[in-house]
Amino acid sequence: MFKLLLMLGLILISPLAFGHGMSAEDQVRMLNANFMEYISLGTNHMLTGYDHLLFLFGVMFFLTKFSTIVKFITAFTVGHSITLIFATLLGIKINYFLIDAIIALTVCYKAFDNLDGFKRYLNTKPPSLLWMVFGFGLIHGFGLSTRLQELPLGTEELVAKILAFNVGVELGQIAALAVMLVVLTIWRERESFSRFAVASNVSLMMAGLVLLMFQLHGYTHTKFIDNFPINKDEHLHTHQDMAAAADKSESSTKANTLISNAFANESEHTHDGTSYHSHMDDNAEKEVSAASNESSYDERLHSHDGENYHIDGEEISEQKSDSLLEQDTHDESVHDHGLGDEHRH
Repeated sequence: MFKLLLMLGLILISPLAFGHGMSAEDQVRMLNANFMEYISLGTNHMLTGYDHLLFLFGVMFFLTKFSTIVKFITAFTVGHSITLIFATLLGIKINYFLIDAIIALTVCYKAFDNLDGFKRYLNTKPPSLLWMVFGFGLIHGFGLSTRLQELPLGTEELVAKILAFNVGVELGQIAALAVMLVVLTIWRERESFSRFAVASNVSLMMAGLVLLMFQLHGYTHTKFIDNFPINKDEHLHTHQDMAAAADKSESSTKANTLISNAFANESEHTHDGTSYHSHMDDNAEKEVSAASNESSYDERLHSHDGENYHIDGEEISEQKSDSLLEQDTHDESVHDHGLGDEHRH
């Protein structure tokens, strides 16, 4: 029994106890997810949903007959399936802190009912447990739907995705109930069960109250943002980080500009209007020189009628031009790449 109370205490102080929403990783992963991944997500969500598990633990606590267990769990399953499916299809959303706070109240209610609080403290008969479990199932379904709608569901095969997620929820619920049933069955056979039954349900109520406070705290921060300004030190550090990032970006831009200008200055240029040169490497300089020579030759030897070639005002015969062309071709064919040996293409 001490181990059970210790486990409940660890749940209370765990940050996971008040938040089991869809992480950014889940949202990215489900962009192109198949149905099996939705089933897996639903199972994982139920197994990490401490508020759902605590409520189910309270429902199971005093149930001994298997048929009775099936009846109550079926009522809860039908309830949360209805709201999960239809709220998601219709796009009905509730602030997830608020709905989780209401779910925490259902945990407190079941613990209060297990402690016979209606007769002992209110001197009244408790409402029908079966209908209450069904109604609480509707509330839990809203919580599941709110979390599911955090995903990029789209409109294609939406019903199938919702049903796959719901199947996963049921599988996770069955797994959790199986463990609870085994633990409670073994524990009921021991004397410690009757001694610690009250303490266990008091702990269950405390767990529900802690969950409630956490969720209400989160709700007030999201609903009344202006009343909870960011810490001044954090605000200053945020602006300092933004300024540093901006300076880094500006420095990077300036460096890229200087590099671009440097490359531009390395291009071919002239100081006297006739001799073009560059400060590039030898191969690039030779390419510029060859291009320049070819351009100079085109300017020097040309024809306007296809027969009479001339050089800047000096006409030459077609035969002479052919000779010049052959000579130029020969000059181009035998050349040196600066490696010490002339060769021919």
